[in-house]
Amino acid sequence: MGLLTTLLTLPVAGPIKGALWLTGKIHEQALQAINDPAEIKRQILRLEQALEAGEIDEETYEAAELALLTRLRETQRAGRA
Repeated sequence: MGLLTTLLTLPVAGPIKGALWLTGKIHEQALQAINDPAEIKRQILRLEQALEAGEIDEETYEAAELALLTRLRETQRAGRA
């Protein structure tokens, strides 16, 4: 019955499984992009530019910079492991 059930549910289960697989791949790519050291460094640079342009205050800058530097350290540590 396993084969028969698979064949009968394929029109519904196939697209669902495909969508779940695609969602997983998109999630993996997003995590790689977020944890890319070069991207984190670009975000720090944009943050510095925003501070210099007066778009954000010093307190906001320091909090965001700390979060980015922490992410960068964690990413580098994970890369060594």
